[in-house]
Formats: sequence, C-alpha cells, structure tokens
Amino acid sequence: MKGLDYTILTIAIIGAINWGLIGIFRFDLVATLFGSMSWLSRVIYIAVGLAGLYLISLYGRVRQNSSES
Repeated sequence: MKGLDYTILTIAIIGAINWGLIGIFRFDLVATLFGSMSWLSRVIYIAVGLAGLYLISLYGRVRQNSSES
C-alpha cells in the first residue's frame, strides 16, 4: 500500500506544480508537453483528479495513526 500511496502522492504533486504554473505564469506544462486537451493530456488530468480524490482517504489514515500512538 505504501508504494501506491507514494505513486499517487507524486501524481498529485505534479498536478499541484502544474496548477501553480498556471496560476502564476499562465503556463500549462501538461498542455505544452502533450497538447491542449489531447487524449494523453486528458489522461494526465484525470489521473491527477483521481489522485486527489484518493488522497482524501489520507485524512482518515493520519487520524487513525495518530490515535494509535
């Protein structure tokens, strides 16, 4: 499970960096690398969104681990 957590966290970090670039510089790195709304860029956007949804479960796991200590 840790490998999956790290992979998903990495995907979410990449998405966060992309959003930061969009917000600060109006530069969409994903669209630049893979094309504006190409099938590959859409897959990346979907993966980032799913990673974010998965990371919501982190709140419950952190709370559970802190109560065990």
